[in-house]
Amino acid sequence: MKPVLRVEEMRAVDDDALHVVSEQTLVERAGTAVATWAVRLLGGTYGRRVVVVAGKGNNGADGRVAAARLRRRGARVTVVEAADAPARIGESGAVDLVVDAAYGTGFRGTYRAPAVPPGVPVLAVDIPSGVNGDTGEACGEPLRADVTVTFGALKTGLLQGDGLLLAGRVEVADIGLDAGRRARIWVVEDADVARWLAPRPRRAHKWQTAVAVVAGSPGMTGAADMCARAAYRAGAGMVRLGVPGGDPARSTVPEAVGARLPAQAWAADALDMAARCRALVVGPGLGRAAPTGADVRQVLSRCPAPVVVDADGLYALGTGGDVAVAVRADPDGPAAARGAGAVVITPHDGEFAHLTGSAAGPDRIAEVAALAAGTGVVVLRKGPTTVVARADGEVLLATAGSARLATAGTGDVLSGVIGAFLARGIEPHLAAALAAHVHGRAADFGPPEGLVAGDLPDLVAACLSAARR
Repeated sequence: MKPVLRVEEMRAVDDDALHVVSEQTLVERAGTAVATWAVRLLGGTYGRRVVVVAGKGNNGADGRVAAARLRRRGARVTVVEAADAPARIGESGAVDLVVDAAYGTGFRGTYRAPAVPPGVPVLAVDIPSGVNGDTGEACGEPLRADVTVTFGALKTGLLQGDGLLLAGRVEVADIGLDAGRRARIWVVEDADVARWLAPRPRRAHKWQTAVAVVAGSPGMTGAADMCARAAYRAGAGMVRLGVPGGDPARSTVPEAVGARLPAQAWAADALDMAARCRALVVGPGLGRAAPTGADVRQVLSRCPAPVVVDADGLYALGTGGDVAVAVRADPDGPAAARGAGAVVITPHDGEFAHLTGSAAGPDRIAEVAALAAGTGVVVLRKGPTTVVARADGEVLLATAGSARLATAGTGDVLSGVIGAFLARGIEPHLAAALAAHVHGRAADFGPPEGLVAGDLPDLVAACLSAARR
């Protein structure tokens, strides 16, 4: 996993490094890394025309070192002071590359970058100037970078808000900083899937990774079927499927073992159905009638296995402080040993606002961490960067998602994958983050256009198989 730091944490890492190396050494290393990427973008250096927009701080110093390196390799480099930059770069001559080294992660205020001719690549130093290093908010009119070279670790401002769109391809340059020691936020990578998802043991049997799914309602069984199919494709040995008020024989997942649940007051039957299962998924397609909410809360208070709550199930939790009460296990019941930390809730932004009782703010990562700390549950907030937080403050990010997943039903598939990973014995917050990563990667195995949620379960299996190889 890659470490991700907030601005203050990065400052502390820099201070740690200054006990063993000089600031000038760090600047030289950073500038050299920028120059290396500039060469790659230019495809060579001799005769190439580069404009470096440099500020007064360390960001500008990094840019000036890069300029010197490029000059030595035959590039024609012009350094423009950020405060005196023209409204438009290239008016007096052609330019092959612009290096944005005006301001770094600590910048506060408004920055209006000079305009760049169409087609000219932009290389940002640490973060696009004018982007908040923590929230990713654009303060003014920053340049959109093709590549951002950041140092030591990713920054939260590169992974959310406008920063996610403005940073382009982000490359982390190793300049000798020990970023991992202070990190509480990490990005999941492909290698983590193979590392944490152990293959089934030779003597495995179906109940060792069984998943119960309580989802759907009469006339709305698609969500239940997609969730069940995804759980199987993500490694569940058995899926028990209950649709309140529905007919198990109408499921389109022949491998799923159906259980009849009454249309109302189904919690006790659902708990019986899930008795031998290692995880339970509840919520997709259930509807939002008041009796449904009561059943969801009863299941949460008494289920001894880890529980994933998604979609309509989230509305049973209430808002604000009600969420902590809703997920609290019955102290005298079978779920007491499970605790709130084995509950995973999976809201999108609209559902998140409902749960918190307030409109979304600019710092999605901080908001998710706050909800996890206040409720004790694992919170997975869906989005271009999916944020997973647990109560102790550790945050995992999944950045593999794409616009291909912006179609109805993909969240039901994600819930099934999380349930399967929980049943495979993975710690809840890690199971949620790995599932989000695999969910995003699986979409890459599908068509660029026309991907639908029903495609994803098979693509999940293909993705996991590729990771195993």
